[in-house]
Amino acid sequence: MNAAIINIIKNNRNEIDKLWSRELDAFKSQTSIMTPHMYSQLNNEFLSLLIHHISHGDISADGTLERFFDKVLRSNMPLEYLTQGLQSFRRIILEMIFQEENLEKDTAVDIYRELDRWMDPILHSMVQNSSQIWERTVSIQKSALLELSAPLIPVFQNISVMPLIGTIDTERAKRIMENLLEGVIQYRSEVVLIDITGVPVVDTMVAHHIIQAADAVRLLGSTCILVGIRPEIAQTIVSLGIDLSLFPTKSTLQKGMERALEITNQQIVKDK
Repeated sequence: MNAAIINIIKNNRNEIDKLWSRELDAFKSQTSIMTPHMYSQLNNEFLSLLIHHISHGDISADGTLERFFDKVLRSNMPLEYLTQGLQSFRRIILEMIFQEENLEKDTAVDIYRELDRWMDPILHSMVQNSSQIWERTVSIQKSALLELSAPLIPVFQNISVMPLIGTIDTERAKRIMENLLEGVIQYRSEVVLIDITGVPVVDTMVAHHIIQAADAVRLLGSTCILVGIRPEIAQTIVSLGIDLSLFPTKSTLQKGMERALEITNQQIVKDK
């Protein structure tokens, strides 16, 4: 890094601290997990890292900036805190550069360009780091949602229900099949009710996945009953020419449960 920039930073460190803190004060109200003291320490660490790396010139040498970005984002601080911090640092240094009376115009422009080039890899590193965290978070959340998206619930002896809500795509259909077959074995289900009341659209692909699931259950020696068929879904199934004759269907979960009790030779007896 140009020695003139380093000298400007060293000679104006206190002023830089003051201007830096003032510009980042706006983010104090955006974090509820940090005390004012903790937030001040975070600012100081951020500024010290920037000054350290501008002095040594290589931001990737020890990975301290990347680790700092990771820590900030994981503490639920907004990404804007980092971008604003970098832009504020650039602006403060540039203003101090152009205030120097001993610098010639051409020299000042060269310093500006060098500082600008120095900022680019930091911005790139920050964006890359935040993107990786975002992708990991989305992946974890997606996996968690998939785990909850197709539960098989035992409700009576040898009777289980799988309530389906929302759109069924290929990945979710695979999860449905896995949970269904594992649950049939685990709960020794003789009858499985697949409830599609909460499925907004049943097209050819969805029906194909459901038929596959029902066939797999039948191969395990159990009966699959499809329940929750609304009039509009019934009309769609007929118009698409989808054959659901291989396994029982009922319009409501209640009717499906009554049929399941009959198949398993069970009944609900009311207390007198």
